[in-house]
Amino acid sequence: MGNMTKLRKYHDEAAKLFEIIKPGVTYRVKDLATESGMPFSTVHYVVRKTLEQNKPGSPLWSLPVVESVSAAPEAKMNLASSVTSIKSAEVYIPKVEKEYVRWGSSKDIEAIMKSRMFYPVYISGPSGNGKTMMVEQSAAKAKVPFLRVQITPETDEDDLIGGFRLINGETVFCKGPVIKAMEEGALLLIDEIDRGTNKIMCLQGVLEGKPVLIKKTGETVSPAEGFNVIATANTKGRGSDDGRFSAATIIDDAFLERFVSAINQPWPSKAIEKKIVGNHMDKFDSVDTDFLDKLITWASIIRKTFEVDGVDEVISTRRLCHIIKTFSIFDDRAKSIEMCINRFDEDTITAFSDLYSKIDAGELTDEEAEEVNTAEVDVP
Repeated sequence: MGNMTKLRKYHDEAAKLFEIIKPGVTYRVKDLATESGMPFSTVHYVVRKTLEQNKPGSPLWSLPVVESVSAAPEAKMNLASSVTSIKSAEVYIPKVEKEYVRWGSSKDIEAIMKSRMFYPVYISGPSGNGKTMMVEQSAAKAKVPFLRVQITPETDEDDLIGGFRLINGETVFCKGPVIKAMEEGALLLIDEIDRGTNKIMCLQGVLEGKPVLIKKTGETVSPAEGFNVIATANTKGRGSDDGRFSAATIIDDAFLERFVSAINQPWPSKAIEKKIVGNHMDKFDSVDTDFLDKLITWASIIRKTFEVDGVDEVISTRRLCHIIKTFSIFDDRAKSIEMCINRFDEDTITAFSDLYSKIDAGELTDEEAEEVNTAEVDVP
């Protein structure tokens, strides 16, 4: 079997070609090109890198001699595994989630995806308000290939574009998620992009929809039709003034300018959130409409209090769904809330618990709760 580590490109084409090539048979490049339906130049490149020429100047090529015919299938299997390691296994069409509720800018995101245009979008908003879910489920509805990459302060070009990995004792270049998405014409979701450093500046060309040069192999990859980028963040790229998102960085303005549009996603309305959380009750078979109503009121009061600096923490839509999941296990309202807010400091836990107790006991009706003074839930 040929030395696949010599291939700098056309790995998928090589896999297809080796479904045709048989041990002990000689081939002409033009015949392989005709049989495979691939361009002559592509086949010629793969053949030169992986097969042996019968003699100098000969038009005939064949697989390198192996120790025995029985060893050939094993060699072919090793080739297949090395090729598989660099295919786009992470690209998929997301499954439609029954509990998902379309709201906010979801219709706009779906329209962008269905257009199949290259139209980079930057979505910002509080943590836990459904940004990532909106993008994923929009891709599911539009049946668009999807790939998600999570950004951290350590994310660099090797993670995004690709790098060399040791596989089965051989050094193989593995394409990163950006290249895979480009080749597949997929939607690339860059999650928490404001957690990155200047190490992700390699994405600038990508955000222009232009071909990307893989410096480590010399290959130039052009984006396939349908390729697009959507980024999510908790900030607008200017850092976090209040310190809530301490890992959020200030993003270079030239980098941000490459996004065609920006969307700021707020908290859902009470009606929308009630539907979202209610769907999770259905999902976990723990329907309790009274508990649902009181949770929505509770979260709404806390957010309004947070907006006027009455408390330091907030209850997200995601945390409400966590409470429902916990409730489905323990069937205890107070315990479910307590377990899901224990990450806060003691004063906040006490304030939030006391507020819910008042709502649960009927001491605050919906109308009264809307007018509650911030001092009632203020943290000392």
